[in-house]
Amino acid sequence: MATWLCVSNCGACCHLQPDDRPDLDSYLTPEELSLYHSLVGADGWCINYNQLTRECGIYEERPSFCRVGTATFGKMFGIAPEELNDFAIDCCQQCIGDIYGETSPEMSQYQQAIAD
Repeated sequence: MATWLCVSNCGACCHLQPDDRPDLDSYLTPEELSLYHSLVGADGWCINYNQLTRECGIYEERPSFCRVGTATFGKMFGIAPEELNDFAIDCCQQCIGDIYGETSPEMSQYQQAIAD
């Protein structure tokens, strides 16, 4: 059984282009939505994401909507704790596929990491 994890050198979820996520207001509070929009750079990537190192500059202090966990996903998407693993894997696979492509090195790296 695959186990969700965040892999280094990915950052697909840091591509915050609001047009790619038209339902943001259905799972973020007005305050969170405002914060979300303030983090989007001109290129659609989070202003705290370093595209060269592929690392978050505020990882330890990142907003709750950037965290994968039962509390966050329960609140935002109504996901029960026992559903989190599969839901998070699906989210990552979709995001990686959308940003880098289904046959990208990033997708291969992710698939290998969750299978280990």
